[in-house]
Amino acid sequence: MALRRIVLRDFVIVSELELDLETGFTVLTGETGAGKSILIDALQLVTGSRADSGVIREGANRTDVTAEFDTPAGVLGLLQEAGFDAHDTLLLRRTVDLQGKSRAWVNGSPATAQQLRALGEQLLDIHGQHAWQSLTRPEAVRSLLDAYAKVSTQALHAAWHAWRHAQAGLAQALAAQDTLQRERERLTWQIGELDKLAPQPHEWSELNASHSRLSNSQALMDAAHGAIQLLEDEDSNALSLLHNALHQLQSQSYLEPDFKEPTEVLASSIAQVEDAVHTLRAYLRRAEPDPDRLAELDNRLGLWVALARRYKRSAEDLPELLASWKNELEQLDAAADLEGLRSQERVAESAYRTQATLISKARAQAAPLLALAITQAMQGLGM
Repeated sequence: MALRRIVLRDFVIVSELELDLETGFTVLTGETGAGKSILIDALQLVTGSRADSGVIREGANRTDVTAEFDTPAGVLGLLQEAGFDAHDTLLLRRTVDLQGKSRAWVNGSPATAQQLRALGEQLLDIHGQHAWQSLTRPEAVRSLLDAYAKVSTQALHAAWHAWRHAQAGLAQALAAQDTLQRERERLTWQIGELDKLAPQPHEWSELNASHSRLSNSQALMDAAHGAIQLLEDEDSNALSLLHNALHQLQSQSYLEPDFKEPTEVLASSIAQVEDAVHTLRAYLRRAEPDPDRLAELDNRLGLWVALARRYKRSAEDLPELLASWKNELEQLDAAADLEGLRSQERVAESAYRTQATLISKARAQAAPLLALAITQAMQGLGM
């Protein structure tokens, strides 16, 4: 992790400063009062320290401080948990206006001063005459001890969040039992209504097509019968006329080669008309008015229409509606499974406590060793 860049606008006595830092150790030198501490103050501001209008350069309307860091691995979890974009580069920005109002951003997204402080604790170590005060913070001491013991708390954090999530799910289910039960009863009743109809995908269009055919069966039969008469049964029917035309051309085709093509067309037409007549006669043999089937279709279509109106949906959407309600009911049943949720919460708690016990033991073993190492180092310094 490294600070890569810091940009100041109208901060204290600085009108504008852009400082790019290279890899390695950087030293800022100068006489007392040269402004070295201004950079430290700016870094503290952009990492969440208290803001007021006193940091604004005289004559300016606001101050603007931006700091760019390499993103350390330990910060990625904080960024993701807070909903910030996580990249290789971490950009912190903070402004303060004349009214003392402060605004902050993390990677371009609005942030709070508290979020800046949480990130700043992972990004910067500022050592001064009061640096020892950080050792009064339990989290700082734990961090030092974990670093010495080479203890990773990622699994512990994950287990903690899983436990909290399980607790929240159980609490929500307990609080919503009455609402869930009412919703479940409503869905069960509605599903029962649609299950009686048992609408199938594409059935609506098939029912309408069948109903249309049956309700117009007499007209369809009349059309088929009339076509057969025109094609074959009447004295001057189409087939007899085609046969006569074919005979006329065939009788003279030996004299005129150009008759060959129309002769073939007529022969093909006769075959096609005969096929059409055969198909129409087959249709008439099986096509009979079926009032019982028509009444059955009328009744089922009426049920579709009635349910579609009741639930304010188009009829063709009923199968999809039934499937969605069943899915909702399954989710409600899962949410209402208090015993299952309690079991999940117990498992999550056990996993967390297991991780916590392992880390506590590692810390307990490392603590006296760290204390001894610190004592020896202090003695070596003569302190």
